[in-house]
Amino acid sequence: MIFKSLTTRVIVFCITLVTVGVTACSYIYLKREQSQIIKSARDNTELLLGTIERSIFNSMRIGNTQDVQIILEMVGQSHKLTGVRIFHPQGIVLKSSRPQEVGKPVDDTDYQLFINDRESGVANVPGEGEVFMMQKPIYNDEACHICHGYNSHIIGILSVSYSLAETKKRMMEATQLFFFSTIAIVGFLSVGISLVMLKFVKKPLNRIVENMSRVEQGDLSVRMKADSKDEVGQLIVSFDSMVDKLDQAKRELEAYHFQQMERADRLASIGEMAAGIAHEIKNPLTGIAAAITIIRDAFPPEDDLNGIAAEVLEQVSRLDKTVNDLLFFGKPAPPEPVSADVNRILEKTMLFAAQHRGGKNIEKVLNLQHDLPAVCVDPKQIQQVFLNLILNAVQAMQDGGLLTITTSLVARPNHQVVSIAIADTGPGIPPQILEKIFTPFFTTKAQGTGLGLAICHKLVEQHNGKLAVASENGAGTVFTIELPPATMPCRLGDSCRTESTETSPKGSTQ
Repeated sequence: MIFKSLTTRVIVFCITLVTVGVTACSYIYLKREQSQIIKSARDNTELLLGTIERSIFNSMRIGNTQDVQIILEMVGQSHKLTGVRIFHPQGIVLKSSRPQEVGKPVDDTDYQLFINDRESGVANVPGEGEVFMMQKPIYNDEACHICHGYNSHIIGILSVSYSLAETKKRMMEATQLFFFSTIAIVGFLSVGISLVMLKFVKKPLNRIVENMSRVEQGDLSVRMKADSKDEVGQLIVSFDSMVDKLDQAKRELEAYHFQQMERADRLASIGEMAAGIAHEIKNPLTGIAAAITIIRDAFPPEDDLNGIAAEVLEQVSRLDKTVNDLLFFGKPAPPEPVSADVNRILEKTMLFAAQHRGGKNIEKVLNLQHDLPAVCVDPKQIQQVFLNLILNAVQAMQDGGLLTITTSLVARPNHQVVSIAIADTGPGIPPQILEKIFTPFFTTKAQGTGLGLAICHKLVEQHNGKLAVASENGAGTVFTIELPPATMPCRLGDSCRTESTETSPKGSTQ
């Protein structure tokens, strides 16, 4: 469609506006010219009527009607006059520029003008066309009493009929002149507006559209040169600035992506290497633990060597846990989803967490919403996430505090999620550390591996959930887990089964 073009619509609108404006002005001016022509014809007729009246006054005063008839005939020879006559108030022509009318009834148009007490009027007379008629009564003055007596107030009506043929011709010429002038002006302005719009608007816009298409296809080397400082020129300058920033952002993104790929590759290599080393270390550690256990049991409990062996066993246990973390992070087990109750999993997890020696002086509060829908999860893996986050919160509150666990159903755009919030009143996490806590091998603990939160984050993502953290330095920390209800399509591989077995944690990761 041609009218889809902005330039075409602007041109059409401007041409329409110009046409309407010029036509309206021309029409008003034409009407004014026509009224002036009519007024001029009226003034001429009125002047002629006064001249005729003065010419025949002396002859009528002395009763010389023959001179009156001669004057009327002489005046009537003008081609602009179609008739000059004097008729009786009863409608009989007394004197006329056309002698054949004398003694006959006056034309009905003239008589109706007199009857209606009108001085002038326009009528269409057969054979004459449009005629302007003007009448003036001849009153019975004292000089007229000799011939006309005293009874009549009006002794006659002087009527002049002025042909409007020439006036109409002039009006037609003026109309044609204004018509062709309007067409010429509108045409000239239309061509001018079209050329201006095409040169200064459409052509630059087409260039911008073409270059935008090239940018859309990935060519960020496109640049344009502004030929003017108007709005279109400013748009071109803004376009170049935008492409410059896009090009810079693309380069930065590519550099960042390359760094991330290098980092991911290094992490993958480290993960594979760590998993291999952990696998090689695990079996010897088991043998060492068994041997130390036998040595410990060979000494009586009060012997110092028994205590040393127990300490060695504790360190071997810590190494074994680190090896398990490395193995899980390098190759996590796939989830076995079932339709599970989050509140029930949390209650079981709290039983295990309550045995931690650092949680004795910590108040624990469970705010569980009891009408929550089931979630499609692997209970053991989710319980591992809960236990790790709870133990981290307990360890953060070494001098006591409040541990609050809240479950709720939260509305999100187009769906709902089951939300689990684990909040502590510990010292919080500094902002410079907060963004790094899910990074593998990042830890602030002297004996930590830096894999606990990374594993939690990976496990929650495997369940199509989200793990987020909010903390203020000195004001505590809140970890929030969002899991989709089991009513939503489960994308964990197998169909969700109903939870039927008791779950126990595989162990927490620190």
